[in-house]
Amino acid sequence: MPVHPRKIYDLLLEASQSQAIVREILIGLTWTCCQAEGMGLCMSPGQPTRILPWSGTLMQRSISDLTPWVRSWENYEATIGMAAINAVINAASPLIQMAQPLSPTGPANLAVFEHFLPLIRGQRVVVVGRYPGLTAYEQDIDLTVLERQPIAQDLPDTACEYLLPSADWVFLTATSIVNKTFPRLVELSQQARLVLMGPTVPWLPILAEMGIDYLAGVAVTDPVALRQTIAEGGGTRIFETGVQYHVLSLS
Repeated sequence: MPVHPRKIYDLLLEASQSQAIVREILIGLTWTCCQAEGMGLCMSPGQPTRILPWSGTLMQRSISDLTPWVRSWENYEATIGMAAINAVINAASPLIQMAQPLSPTGPANLAVFEHFLPLIRGQRVVVVGRYPGLTAYEQDIDLTVLERQPIAQDLPDTACEYLLPSADWVFLTATSIVNKTFPRLVELSQQARLVLMGPTVPWLPILAEMGIDYLAGVAVTDPVALRQTIAEGGGTRIFETGVQYHVLSLS
């Protein structure tokens, strides 16, 4: 029986119940990580701030104190909540073991697009989120990028209402869970092959019942190097030092 995508927040909290203690929260320029039983990632907010009221208080708290923050409309709180959820879910999910590790010939951060290229040629493809280097594929496929802050040929994210229902393939950033656009974007993409992707992906089986056809998330390969890369401002660099893309078909 299908599950409405708006239930994602309830399901994430149910799946991440834990008595683990937060060992560290690190908010980098591009990625935020939470270390507890495992290491969970989430893309950091793009807007810096100097007035976070809880800075210096999160370590040694129960992770269950932070996971509900995923519901928050404050960007940093929601980001930390998602990273905390992933620190629990992704540390134990059997889906990662079932997924295919990707070893691309091109840039590691674009491994997912290289993997799907044979399937998406000649198809109408919509990517939600501008991925660095994605222009390399725009000559090969019918590709439209929706972006909250569009550049050059990108379209604003409001174009989703018009483009997603007629797309053949949709690549949806898992950051949409954090910014609360996930439910509507998934609803609009039900006629497409839908790939939920990025280091923010929670490896949660029930996503299949919401209409997600593929998970394209990461496995942490070197926690020490990953932490250092994030702390030193790494963005796409994490794919070369601490994580590897994996893909799993849910359909």
